[in-house]
Amino acid sequence: MSTVTITAQDINKLRQATGAGMMDCRKALTETNGDFEAAIDWLRKQGQKVAAKRSDREAKEGVVIAQTTADNKSGIVVCVSCETDFVSKNEDFIAFVKSIADAAIANNVKSADELSAVEINGAKIADLVNDKLASIGEKIGITKFERVDAPYVASYIHGANRIGVLVGLDKEAPEVGKDVAMQVAALSPVAVDAASVPADVVAREKTVIMDIMKEDPKMAGKPEEMLAKIAEGKLGAFFKEQTLTAQAFVKDAGKSVADYLKESGNVTVTEFKRVALG
Repeated sequence: MSTVTITAQDINKLRQATGAGMMDCRKALTETNGDFEAAIDWLRKQGQKVAAKRSDREAKEGVVIAQTTADNKSGIVVCVSCETDFVSKNEDFIAFVKSIADAAIANNVKSADELSAVEINGAKIADLVNDKLASIGEKIGITKFERVDAPYVASYIHGANRIGVLVGLDKEAPEVGKDVAMQVAALSPVAVDAASVPADVVAREKTVIMDIMKEDPKMAGKPEEMLAKIAEGKLGAFFKEQTLTAQAFVKDAGKSVADYLKESGNVTVTEFKRVALG
C-alpha cells in the first residue's frame, strides 16, 4: 500500500500531461507511489491493454484534418479514427488530431510510421495516442496519412472533418485549388485523367464489363470482337465518370473540369489525395 500522499495538484498535473481522466490519474499515481514519470508509463500500459481488448472493434468514426505548409508547397491529410461520433465531435479530440496534423507539417513528415515517432512537447505521438485511448476507452489510432508536394497545394476539409482533400497544381491558383478540391471531395474520382488510372483498376473494370455483357441475353451470340468494341465504349464512359478532368464540373455541369482548368489559365492538376472516414 502506498504511503505517499496524492494531492489534487499532482492529479491535475498528470491530467494535463496525459489527458487521462481524474480517477485514472489518481490510480496511476497511487500504483506508482507518486512517481510522475512512472505514472505516465502506467497509463500508457493501460492504454495498450485497452487497445488489445478492443482490437476486434471497428473504428469507423474519427477526425480528418487536411492542411498545407505556409508556402503551400506541401500538404498532409491525417485521419485519427475512433469508435463513436460522441468522441469524434468532442472539441478536445478534434484539437488533439489538429495538434498531430500541426506536428506533421512542422516536422516535414512523409509517412504514418514517421508521424508516430514525432514528438509533441517531449512525448511521442504514438504514446500520446495510447494516453488518449486509455482516457477515452475507445479504439483510437492514426489510420490514414497522405502527402502531396507540388508548386501549389490546396487543402479542403468537408463534412465536419469527415473528408480531407489535397490537390497539387502546377502553378499558384488558390481559387482553382479550392474548387477542384471540392470536386474531389464530392465525386471521389479514381485518378486525375484516363492515362493515370492504375492498370489494375482498368483491367478489373474491363473484366466486370465483359462479364456483365456475357450474362446479358441480348448479347448472346455476339462475336467476341464486337463485345470487345462495346466494352471499350463502356470503359470510355467509366473514364468520363471516374476521372477528375473528364467529370462534369460541380459548379457548372455544362463544362468539364478540364474545360474549367483551361479557362482558368491552363492550370494542370499534378495529383490529388482524398481521405474519408470509414
